[in-house]
Formats: sequence, C-alpha cells, structure tokens
Amino acid sequence: MANLKKLIYFLNQLEKMKIYYKLNKVRNEAIMVEVAVPGQRWEIEFMEDGTIEIEKFISDQDFYDSNELDVLLRDFSD
Repeated sequence: MANLKKLIYFLNQLEKMKIYYKLNKVRNEAIMVEVAVPGQRWEIEFMEDGTIEIEKFISDQDFYDSNELDVLLRDFSD
C-alpha cells in the first residue's frame, strides 16, 4: 500500500507543478509514469516490490531535418 501512496503523491506533485505526464504499463510488475519536460523525457516505474526505477532521456540539443527520418527507419528497423 505504501507503493500506491508514493505513486499518488508523485502524480499529485506533477499536477501541482503543471508538469505533463501519462501513465503506462510495460511490465507486469510495474506502473510507468512518462514525463515530458523541455529537453528531457523521464520514465519512472513504480515496481510492486516497492522499488522505483527512473530512466532519463536527455536531448543533445541538436535538431535534424527530414533526411533524419530515413536514418531513423534504417537504423531501427528489423
């Protein structure tokens, strides 16, 4: 139950600070909070065993033109 309290507290803090988030479920044992802030994206997973895992994706501040679409598709396709 303490895990749920931590999750709810965190969501309330995000809302209070007007930070955009969405909930997702990728693993059977966790609820993920996806957060988007300028220059970063966070994936915070609240695990059923009480642990919290945080992964941050930080922008390199580079912007790409439409040619990058082909690179993305080439590099990340099966």
